[in-house]
Amino acid sequence: MAEELAAALAAEHAAVYAYGPIGVRLKGDAVDQARDAEAAHRSRRDSLVLLLSAKGGEVPQAAAAYALPFPVTDEASALRLAVEIEERTAAVWRAALSATEGAERNRALDGLTDAAVRATRWRRRAGVTPVTVPFPGRAT
Repeated sequence: MAEELAAALAAEHAAVYAYGPIGVRLKGDAVDQARDAEAAHRSRRDSLVLLLSAKGGEVPQAAAAYALPFPVTDEASALRLAVEIEERTAAVWRAALSATEGAERNRALDGLTDAAVRATRWRRRAGVTPVTVPFPGRAT
């Protein structure tokens, strides 16, 4: 369980980082959407740090920088990265479901659900179809 939650924390660190380059390439209410997403990832990250610390587990630190999967040079690439970040985060939370139980499993389900909903919103904004995926967080 601790290993999966540590992986989720690492994913949340990466998501927080990614929203910097994403946010600067967006306009209008998409900027607010990016700020809200970043705040959600920060909140989930912080609660994981507290949980893992309280359990005496290893608490992965954020890297100084993360390699983005592609350059973010305009609004279209920012939207594409937002979708990808949420899909990756959903996948990590999905993996944590089978290794957790009780409150930790609820936390993993909430993380998966939140990331899947945000990915759907970003797909809709980017004009990507289908807007939803049948099994969020599962590799296709």
